[in-house]
Amino acid sequence: MKKPVIAIDGYSSTGKSSISKIIADKLGLIHMDTGALYRGVTWYALQRCLNENGEIDLNTLFSSFDQIRLEFKNNNGTLILFLNDTDISKEIRTNIVSDNVSLVAKQKEVRDFLLQSQRTLAEKGGVIMDGRDIGTVVLPNADYKFFLTASIDERTNRRFLELKGLGIEADKEQVKQNLIERDKIDSEREIAPLKQADDAIVIDNSELTKEETIELILSHIEKI
Repeated sequence: MKKPVIAIDGYSSTGKSSISKIIADKLGLIHMDTGALYRGVTWYALQRCLNENGEIDLNTLFSSFDQIRLEFKNNNGTLILFLNDTDISKEIRTNIVSDNVSLVAKQKEVRDFLLQSQRTLAEKGGVIMDGRDIGTVVLPNADYKFFLTASIDERTNRRFLELKGLGIEADKEQVKQNLIERDKIDSEREIAPLKQADDAIVIDNSELTKEETIELILSHIEKI
């Protein structure tokens, strides 16, 4: 029996990735953090595709796709993102990537570049994917769809603590403004905006722990 395909969408810092990883472990699924892929492309652009003003030159990025090889490698049960055989799992969480990823992610060329690899991974089933347009665009026929949300203050606190845990200096108000701006860009972009799928189950985890959120999601998934 084919294992299910699960799509988890939602706002930044609602715990999509960490929650998806744990559910993947519990159900024996492959987890794919699509947000990490967009951050990986952004990191590449910041290293190789800047113009004379220090801004990302999108045309240079688009013409460099054949030089970008992103892959997840299993490291003691955790999937680590590599760019051209270099571990960039910490670099993609830095503030400079957070400040630029929405610009990169809203480009049709970038989304098309990453779309087919995401779909190919899901074809055989047994996959849980998280992002912003998984249930609406990438995997519209997913067996289960969830949409996570939480208050802006709770998400700010989570993101701030995540950065602190990574040893990255951050100002809490700056983190909050970054999230607000990210929400606006992601929700209003023309290509694959952040949007709840009509058949998605909405979970507001403002007042829920990670464990409680996981149990709630699992309660909606049939035993396999």
